[in-house]
Amino acid sequence: MRTSRTMYLFSCAAPPLFDVAHVVENAQTRGWDVCLGLTPTAARWLGGSVEGLAALTGHRVYTEHPVPGVPFEWPAPDVLVMAPATFNTINQWALGITEKWVVGVAAEAIGRGVPLIALPCVNNALGTHPQFGRSVGTLREAGVRVLHGEEGGFPANEPGEGRPADFPWHAALDAAGSVDTLVP
Repeated sequence: MRTSRTMYLFSCAAPPLFDVAHVVENAQTRGWDVCLGLTPTAARWLGGSVEGLAALTGHRVYTEHPVPGVPFEWPAPDVLVMAPATFNTINQWALGITEKWVVGVAAEAIGRGVPLIALPCVNNALGTHPQFGRSVGTLREAGVRVLHGEEGGFPANEPGEGRPADFPWHAALDAAGSVDTLVP
């Protein structure tokens, strides 16, 4: 019998990624069993820290598609949080382009009825691209709670400005804590 809820935390290569260990710890104090998935670039950015993150979560960190026939080691998710979610990932997810493992799992989770939360991290230049707005709308129509614009989230900054310390990880964790009230 499961004694805690399982969160799939999927992170992309954006500056807030470097706080992911603290986010995992925060989620764990909130009662989540955290399974961490990373885009390949995010894994490269974290380098040798990936093994420490696996120890912290108690689960293998997945970064790419598992080899067919090899057992998948994670429990089923109660919620999937994609944060920080980059411009590329939001667009690929909305368009169903699943070459990245985390995007494929998130896309399939829509059909499985898993509560989904996305917290984009994009700058003003990318955030005004017409496809980004369409992608956010598509994901919302599919039941993903996208914390952006009227849904709050991370206010876009100017290209190159950064501000990873201002990234509202707490908003994603708070939204995950309310999964019983999310409408898939």
